[in-house]
Amino acid sequence: MGTAANGNDKNELEELLQQYELLQQGGVHSFLEEEAFERVIEYFQQNELPDKALEAAQLAVERYPYSSALLIRKADVLVLHRRYKEALRILDQAEILDSRDINIFILRTDAYLALDQPEKAVHLLEKALGQFEGEEKVELLFELADVYDDYEDFDKVFDCLKEVLTVDPLNEEALYKICFWTDFTGRNEEGIRLHQEIIDEHPFSELAWFNLGAAYQGLKLYEKAIDAYKYAVAIEDKFDYAYRNMGDAYIRLHRYKDAIEVLERVHELAKPEDIIYEAIGFCYEKLKQPALARLQYRKASHLRKDDSRLFYKIACTYYAEAQWSAAYKQVGVALRMFRNDYDFQLLAGQCCEQLSRLQEAVEHYLIALQAKPKKIGGWEALIHCLYAEQAWEEVLRQANLALQATKGKVVFLYYKAAALFGADRNKEALQQLEEALEKDPRQAKKLLSLRPSVMQQTQVVELLAKFKRKR
Repeated sequence: MGTAANGNDKNELEELLQQYELLQQGGVHSFLEEEAFERVIEYFQQNELPDKALEAAQLAVERYPYSSALLIRKADVLVLHRRYKEALRILDQAEILDSRDINIFILRTDAYLALDQPEKAVHLLEKALGQFEGEEKVELLFELADVYDDYEDFDKVFDCLKEVLTVDPLNEEALYKICFWTDFTGRNEEGIRLHQEIIDEHPFSELAWFNLGAAYQGLKLYEKAIDAYKYAVAIEDKFDYAYRNMGDAYIRLHRYKDAIEVLERVHELAKPEDIIYEAIGFCYEKLKQPALARLQYRKASHLRKDDSRLFYKIACTYYAEAQWSAAYKQVGVALRMFRNDYDFQLLAGQCCEQLSRLQEAVEHYLIALQAKPKKIGGWEALIHCLYAEQAWEEVLRQANLALQATKGKVVFLYYKAAALFGADRNKEALQQLEEALEKDPRQAKKLLSLRPSVMQQTQVVELLAKFKRKR
């Protein structure tokens, strides 16, 4: 049936085009009705023949000067030709003949925006909204939303979409768009109220449930968000975005097993995605299952080959299993991509330290500190490593540099004391320890972490007891 109908349409169109050609050549008996002209113009527009479309529109309007429909077609073609002022003049004529045609307002809006007169476009559409209802009002509200988007008045975009949903609560385009704009404008409370109202009337709208969940998530109300997403997937069990957002909410509640379950469902429904593999890997890492985490990170890295962070994450899983060589090899891949990353260099240093390659470890720590000189952890790692080598003078030198870089963090005074004890400079060491205890006695354990043997010295024990009494 369809094919025959299509064939007829095609023949009819060919006939129309032939008649139009005759008319154009001044054929005496040739004649085209209004509607036929519309079809010819539309044909040229769809086939991207703008000049022919304009010729046909001129001819049509000459034949039917009082046809608002043809005037609107001509204005449409003029807008495509960027002849905006001319288009606006034609639309004025069309409005006199038929002020109720919505296309007049939409084309005027396009022309005003092209002429960089968004205020006029806004004024026109706001005025027009009062004249229309139902589907036409919805169409104008979408136009207005786009104008406000160009204008960067994002709250007004939200208002327009909200208005669409009061006219047509199940409008899919509005439900999809308002989810983004609720988050973007931070109007989550309003989003919650709006979608609760829609759900009261239409309890089986999975998009309304999803948007309700997203608005709760925006307010960090993760339990409520999960409940809303569960309704969404109960109505539409192939709703992959609801599972994805639910996974994120579970992760934020530290419910990693639940997160894995719903994120696995995303992969059943949609094509595999690096970001989902990575999130599942993160969950396994939190559940202290490094081998399973690594498997997921590897899958992610096959899809995102140039991401150094994924190789770093794989290295961390090996490190958690005390596989230092494998960890070093993976972080080495990350370092080839991005040599000056603080985290990568720090982990490389820690691997070398575990492998007793202390000199290499020191080199890695120094590069890490060039990247982020204020990071206390980097200085601590470097000092611990030098301490293991019994390089007392170097520990003192680096502790002084650390004090400068971190604006005098007390921990480094304790490390200086530890180095002085190591070098048998006990008198200086005790002075240094006293200075550190004056500033913050709670960090005394930092000294003991480097040099537990100091507790065998009576003077140290007395000094610590004195400050404990003071506290």
